[in-house]
Amino acid sequence: MMFNKFSRNVLLTPFLIWAGLFIFIPLIFIVWYGVTDKTGTFSATNLAMIFEHGFWDALVLSVELALISTIICLLLAYPLCLILTERQRDNTTIISLLFILPLWMNSLLSTMAWQTILEGNGIINQLLRLINLPTLQMINTPGAIVLGMVYNFLPYMVLPLFISLSKIDKSILEAAQDLGANSWQKFSRVILPLTLPGAVSGITMVFIPALTTFVISALLGGGKLLLIGNIIEQEFTFQYDWHLGCALSVILMIFIVLNMLLTMAFEPTTKEEGDAA
Repeated sequence: MMFNKFSRNVLLTPFLIWAGLFIFIPLIFIVWYGVTDKTGTFSATNLAMIFEHGFWDALVLSVELALISTIICLLLAYPLCLILTERQRDNTTIISLLFILPLWMNSLLSTMAWQTILEGNGIINQLLRLINLPTLQMINTPGAIVLGMVYNFLPYMVLPLFISLSKIDKSILEAAQDLGANSWQKFSRVILPLTLPGAVSGITMVFIPALTTFVISALLGGGKLLLIGNIIEQEFTFQYDWHLGCALSVILMIFIVLNMLLTMAFEPTTKEEGDAA
């Protein structure tokens, strides 16, 4: 017993060292720079800058686009996962592999591909010109940013939902159907309660990267739509104001922690509902 405990501690040591060097120590420095000024004196001035007009607008826009992207991913993921689950039962796993492939692609390259597709001389506008229809202004818009977020983060919603759906016993669905439940009743009263934990995990996995992204908004927003991630990136790389950049990062981390706390508070409820169903 003691040997097993010692072995676990030994195996855990490399991870603790890695986490300390590359997670906890950087976080400590970020918080330290965020709550101090250039003289090293504690100050809330940089934190209060979030209420400045430009910074606050960027934060609100970031939250709005992240929420919209998360909702769209959730609405797309459920029917996709239902189809994948049925195909999985028919042993055609190649279909599920197609939705995992985007995870193996470089997100920067895929976003640049969308930039080429949506620009004024992109494929879509060229097709519209070919059939004598007016062109569309798609690039450098909030819709383009949301499209990029959905494309890049949809697999993170699909995977936990797919796992939750795969764990549902097929006999439960057959029993609901035998009892007279239609498709909507079967989904709302059986499938949805049993897959809520997977949905909550997917929402967290999509919302957090969507809230903190800056590459997607920089490429598809063209610098005309600044999210909070873009402003933080500019403070570090162009303004060289590490204190303000870290303070804005601390604000962003507060949103992330609140999201994780809400997820942790909601998961036990969803599990109980799933067990009751």
